Amino acid sequence: MKAVIFAGGVGTRLWPLSRKKSPKQFEKIVGDNSTLQLAAERLLPEFKTEDICISTGKQYVHLVEEQLPFIPKENIIAEPAKRDVGPAVSLMMGYLAQRFADEPVVILWSDHLVNKSNLFKKIILESGEKIKKSPDQVIFIGQKPRFASENLGWIHIGKKKYTSEGVRFNEFEGFKYRPNTKIAKQYFDSKEYSWNLGYFVTSPAFMYSLFQKHSPDIYAVTESIVHAKNFATFNKQVEAHYADMPEISFDTAVLEHMDKTHASVVVEDIGWSDVGAWEALKEALEHHRHDNITKGQVLLEDSADCLVYNYEGKKIIVGVDLDDILIVNTDDALLVAKKSSVTKIKNIVNNFQGTKNEHLT
Repeated sequence: MKAVIFAGGVGTRLWPLSRKKSPKQFEKIVGDNSTLQLAAERLLPEFKTEDICISTGKQYVHLVEEQLPFIPKENIIAEPAKRDVGPAVSLMMGYLAQRFADEPVVILWSDHLVNKSNLFKKIILESGEKIKKSPDQVIFIGQKPRFASENLGWIHIGKKKYTSEGVRFNEFEGFKYRPNTKIAKQYFDSKEYSWNLGYFVTSPAFMYSLFQKHSPDIYAVTESIVHAKNFATFNKQVEAHYADMPEISFDTAVLEHMDKTHASVVVEDIGWSDVGAWEALKEALEHHRHDNITKGQVLLEDSADCLVYNYEGKKIIVGVDLDDILIVNTDDALLVAKKSSVTKIKNIVNNFQGTKNEHLT
C-alpha cells in the first residue's frame, strides 16, 4: 500500500510563524517535530519508507529532504507552479498509476494532528484491503465531530454497509462545505455527519480515471508528463508542462462529480485536528476551553483561554489578566489578537504584498 502526503500549502492563517519561505507544515508547532514529520512518522512501521510519497512545491524540496531524510528522492514530487490541489492530486495519481495502478493508496495532508495513530492506521490498512478487492472505489475517512464547526467541511453519512475487523463502512451521501452556524449545529446534533478531513483510500488508476472523465484539461496535461521513462525525465516534463494546468480545487475538479455508489465512509474519533490556524491549534491542544497553551518563555498571571507562543529564546512574554488572546512572537514579527479575530490575519498578511512589509509574508 502507498501513502501520499501533500505538503505544498503556505498557511497564512498561522502567520507570523508560517511564511512563504517556510510554511506551517515545516515548523515546530507541536513539540520538537513539524507536522510534516509527524504525518510521515505516524505511518511507520506499517508503511515502508519507500511506500511513502510527498507532494510539495519545488521551493520546499530541500525542507522535505532535511526533515524526512528516509524518504527516497524519487518519492518527492515537486510542483514548479502553484495550481491548487486538483492538478497536484492528478499528477500524483498519474505518476503512481503508471507504476502501481491498482495498489491501494491513502491520501493525507501534512498540517494535521492525529492523536490516536493506532486506530488511524487500522482504518487505513483495513480500507486498503477493501480497495484491493474493489479498486474502483473511494473510502473517505471522517472524524467524529467534537463541536459544530463552521470552518470545516462535513460528510453526510449514509446507512451502514458492513463491518470488517471492527471498522464500520457506511454509505456516502455527499459533502457539505463550511455551513453557517445554524446549519453546522443541525449537522452536529443529527449524528448523521462527520468532519471532512480530506483523507481517503482508493487506487491510483481509478482516481486518475476520474480526472480523465471529469477534468479532461487536467488529465491531458498530466498525460504529457507521467509517461516519462525515468525520474529525471519525469521532472523535466513537470518543469515543461505543469504550469499549463488550470488552477482548480480537487473538490471542483473531481469529487463533486463522483458517483456516490463508488464511495464509502469510515467515521471514528481518531483524535484529528486541523492546525491550520492558531485557534484550531489551541482547540487541538487544550483539555478545557479555559486552558492556556504556551510555548517558549511565557509567564501568564490571572489569564485564561489564551495561546502564547514565544520563539525568541532571550525574551520572556509576561501576560496579566488576559482572556481569549493570541500572542505569537518571532524574531521579526509579533502578533497580538483576540482569538475570535484570527480570521482577519490572512487579509492583513495578503495586504503586505507590494509594501515595505512584503518580506514578512
